[in-house]
Amino acid sequence: MAVNFIGHILKKLRKERKLTLKDLAEQTGVSISFLSQVERGKSSVTLESLRKIADALNVDPSVFFSESEEQGERVERLEPFYYKDLSAGIKEANFAPILVTLQPGENKGNAFSHSGFEFLFVIEGVLTVEIDGMQMDFPAQQSTMFDARKKHYWFNHTNAAVRFLVVSSKMN
Repeated sequence: MAVNFIGHILKKLRKERKLTLKDLAEQTGVSISFLSQVERGKSSVTLESLRKIADALNVDPSVFFSESEEQGERVERLEPFYYKDLSAGIKEANFAPILVTLQPGENKGNAFSHSGFEFLFVIEGVLTVEIDGMQMDFPAQQSTMFDARKKHYWFNHTNAAVRFLVVSSKMN
């Protein structure tokens, strides 16, 4: 269901902007076939690809999060992350707060960059952050902030879940 929801929103936003799959592929560097599979709910999307797509569509990535019927919370599973949008539905803010749970041993992924800044605060566990090729470990109750135009990625090299808050500033 989550994959179908993301695909539905992606297709809707793309069509609203009168973009073809080819147009979006050229803007994001993501293949036409992959975008088509995501739109049809046949493939899940990584954080890196989702951020590229959101930037190209000029939206915050949280628009792709589904609403949980039980609590009205936006929660999404994007391999290998669990996201919870903490924006309370406010779209006009210049930042987007998201609670992320990174599962044990999740250490695959490619560094990416985007506009704005990122603030990370570790709630529990030990988060490994790579920024411009340099890896740093942040235990619970520690934080960092950096220019998100630098290539970066998050990893969990431990055997326990890591929960952390990400606050990303939006594009200008």
